[in-house]
Amino acid sequence: MCGVTDLSDSRPSRTAARVAQVASGAALLALLLTPLAALGRTFDGAPVLLHLFGGLLNLGSTTDVRLPPAGPTQLLGLTSFALLLATFVGALRRQRWFWITGLLAALVSVAAVLLLNRALGDEVARVAADTTIRRPVKIRLRSFYEGGGMNLGLFFSVLGGLIATGAGLSAQRVWWERLNRLRGLLVPAAAIALAIAVGAVVVLLVQEPINQTGAALGTWGAWLARTDLVYFVYSTLFAPITSLNPFLDSLKLATPLIFTGLSVAFAFRTGLFNIGAPGQLTMGAIAAMLVGVYAPASLGWLLLPLSIIAAGAGGALWGAIPGLLKARFGSSEVINTIMLNYIAAGIFVFLIGSNEFPFLGKTYNLPIKAEGYEAQSAELHEAARLPTMLDLLNVGKEGAMALSLGWLFALITYFVARPFLRRTRQGGLLAFIAALLVGALTWRIGVPINIAGSQLNASFLLALACVALFGTLMWRTATGYALRAVGLSPKAAEYGGISVARGTILAMTIAGMFAGLAGTHYVQGGALDDYRLKQNIPVNVGFDGIAVALMGQSTPAGVVASSLLFGTIDTGGVDADLKLDGVNKDIVTVLKALIVLFIAAGGFLSRRVTDPPPPQLAGPGGSDPNATSSLPNVAQASRGQTGSGQGTDGIDTDPQAREGQTPAPQQGSF
Repeated sequence: MCGVTDLSDSRPSRTAARVAQVASGAALLALLLTPLAALGRTFDGAPVLLHLFGGLLNLGSTTDVRLPPAGPTQLLGLTSFALLLATFVGALRRQRWFWITGLLAALVSVAAVLLLNRALGDEVARVAADTTIRRPVKIRLRSFYEGGGMNLGLFFSVLGGLIATGAGLSAQRVWWERLNRLRGLLVPAAAIALAIAVGAVVVLLVQEPINQTGAALGTWGAWLARTDLVYFVYSTLFAPITSLNPFLDSLKLATPLIFTGLSVAFAFRTGLFNIGAPGQLTMGAIAAMLVGVYAPASLGWLLLPLSIIAAGAGGALWGAIPGLLKARFGSSEVINTIMLNYIAAGIFVFLIGSNEFPFLGKTYNLPIKAEGYEAQSAELHEAARLPTMLDLLNVGKEGAMALSLGWLFALITYFVARPFLRRTRQGGLLAFIAALLVGALTWRIGVPINIAGSQLNASFLLALACVALFGTLMWRTATGYALRAVGLSPKAAEYGGISVARGTILAMTIAGMFAGLAGTHYVQGGALDDYRLKQNIPVNVGFDGIAVALMGQSTPAGVVASSLLFGTIDTGGVDADLKLDGVNKDIVTVLKALIVLFIAAGGFLSRRVTDPPPPQLAGPGGSDPNATSSLPNVAQASRGQTGSGQGTDGIDTDPQAREGQTPAPQQGSF
């Protein structure tokens, strides 16, 4: 048999070539049929559009503005077009070099974006320095220039070039191994892409193209206006990642989603379906309030950790109940958790809905509700409140705001040291200690910032700690191994001496704890502008946790990424609601629903792509039946492993698979 290092054909596989063809072809069509960039945009979304081969299309009523030069952007766009065309031809012929032209096309497009942004920034600076311009006009012009930037043409050229680069590099062994580890991202990526495509159709149906001129656009102008509308909506939804203040708002919305997503994902990993995150969150919030309000103030700083523990215990108790019922009586955890949601809601209303209640003909006082008409509790003691992240990270002096960079240096230290210490005993712990030392030494180094108050609080750090706990417990301990074994095959686990009943109760208890800790974000963190339990606590984030867990593939890192995505589009949806008439923040709900729908459908991807058979079963050509030798292939599974990184008994056997990744292929011949 032919060894891996003795390949007779080192060209990219047919699958990789087809991927590059589709990516580069889509980018070429985008450059031809959509706007290249916007040279400016009014607050209402009316742009001045630049096409690759045409002139300018001004859809706004502003005609007295000086536009930045468009020539350099067009020239770089034409260069990217030529490179993408070469990439398409190279992929069609399966040439080994087409990844180079794909990478160059992406880099040239990025250069075009940077050049245009610099020109727009120069115009903003010019307006700010001109003392003859009145303040209202300055604000309008600054908003116009800041609204400009790349459009669908440059966006697809960057994306298409990068995809073609990855497909071409897959012919090299080392790059194929790296890309193969990202196979788990295929379904979420495909689901997001399909959701965006369907969402674009919805946008075009409900929102008319933006045209403040009142003149007829014609077929070509109307097409450009409609494609720009799609880009404007999605760029608005994802705009929070480009600015610090909106980004902090996105993190604030993402924090409870991380907790509830971890809750649902932990249950998924153990073969259970936890729909009780709303009730567990409610009970955690109630427990945190009871300790934070009624515990003796003399406890001082102990109030904060005690109230956090109470929040986790409240959620754990509400999760343990359905776990116990399933373990003891075999009842469905789905039905039990749904019913417990209603019970938790009833307890919540009972506690803060009124100061008195009738029972058996008598009226009793219940001093939980604060004075006034609003259903809310009294405020927590000062010592029981979580600080905001700005307070924690501020190292400025004399009232100035300066964001500490120590945490950034600590992260860099950890990720740099971790590979060097991988083969060292307790290498992860040593890298963590080194990161803590570097962070402590550089904590006073800060960068000045100008930002309004943010309600992002330290519960975000609690969420990240829960992420670390999830990963460590599930993939680094014998308990986690037992829990995953119960989830994969209860009968096989029981045959191996693992208590299924104990695992079920423990899994639901830990899942409930994660959801209960989400209550700290609202009660102790003041996310609702008050440090108290309030009637408007958004318990529906517990149901959103199901979507987060599905999109994150029930992995800790995936839960964080999907939570940040949902938090970002939730924040951007508010701006889209303000700027457009036909599109409101409900488009975010539509996108979430579509993402869940397409993930449930596997992204409409073939199992041969998402979970291909090992080469031993696929034949001498691997996953490519037309190949004459075993080639590195983007559609080929890891050698010696199933596509999911599991052994023949259904239990993870590879160290990399235990971290939620597809194991890398083994060297050698086959």
